Amino acid sequence: MKTKELRELSLEGLQAKLEEARRKQFDLRFQKATGQTQDKGQSRDVKKTIARIMTLMTEKQAQKA
Repeated sequence: MKTKELRELSLEGLQAKLEEARRKQFDLRFQKATGQTQDKGQSRDVKKTIARIMTLMTEKQAQKA
């Protein structure tokens, strides 16, 4: 998901996306451990998405204060 799309979400929406991304990261780690993964770069992309979401959440919380 692009940063522009993430910026349009509310804090609750970002929290839902964060949970979704963390679940996907867990699934990818499990697939890697069992040797089922095909796309090696996918875990890196999910990690970066999690970082983007957390950064935007911090920005939105700072704006509220």
